[in-house]
Amino acid sequence: MDPLPQTAPKRKRQTSPSGWIAFLAHFLFILVAWTLFIKYLFPIGYAVAMGEPWSQYIYWDLWPVIHLWLGWALLARPNYTYPLALVVSVLEIVIIVSFFARFLADPEWSIWRTNWFVNKVFVLACFVLLLGTAVWRPGAIKGNSQTARIT
Repeated sequence: MDPLPQTAPKRKRQTSPSGWIAFLAHFLFILVAWTLFIKYLFPIGYAVAMGEPWSQYIYWDLWPVIHLWLGWALLARPNYTYPLALVVSVLEIVIIVSFFARFLADPEWSIWRTNWFVNKVFVLACFVLLLGTAVWRPGAIKGNSQTARIT
């Protein structure tokens, strides 16, 4: 006996992401960890050690959350994965290149800015690779899971 009634919609078979897509997802996870250390833990530790307010050297943003979400999406492959990868990649590249143009016009090589610069070089590399994959191999990124329906 078939466990599902005949009226139940058939689900698409979910496939695993390719090795390259898994690499990009894990690249994003490593960037999240590195960014959390560079932007939050290191500045908090330094400020506390210097007797300054703990948030003195923190530049708040939500990019690590977005990178974590995108890394998860590359592995879980919900239907919105491709547009998410495309939009985040383009935004990151435009933002980082504009930051680099301003920074390199008059660089300040303090420990804070050097850490920021090195981190952004790797973030830029990740998103150039992801955008290249989205443009030249779009099928590798497209989601394949069914979205859950609440009825």
